[in-house]
Amino acid sequence: MDIDEAGFEGLVSVALDGVPPELAELMDNVVVLVEAEPPADDPDLLGLYDGIPLTERDSAYTFRAPDRIFIYRRPLSRMCATAEELVDEVRITVVHEIAHHFGIDDRALHDLGYA
Repeated sequence: MDIDEAGFEGLVSVALDGVPPELAELMDNVVVLVEAEPPADDPDLLGLYDGIPLTERDSAYTFRAPDRIFIYRRPLSRMCATAEELVDEVRITVVHEIAHHFGIDDRALHDLGYA
């Protein structure tokens, strides 16, 4: 499913708008970034959380650069045949990476259907 950068960013924005407000309010010092491609050593990576999960922060967590959530456009686009599939996969990837920000690991996400 081919989609341009602006259209894809719109899908990510819609996915973020779908995060329940009570959870969105708890997100702290994190930014969501859209990149065309993931790191070369993992070309099929759909998203990545880079930071210190909320569950691991303590009183020493001050004056830090924001955690980063990366959503990768081209791998997501390549895996989807239709616009509907892409919308679903973007939503799942955004939720998956936000869950890592909250300290939820891949095993728990798999059990919840977000792997």
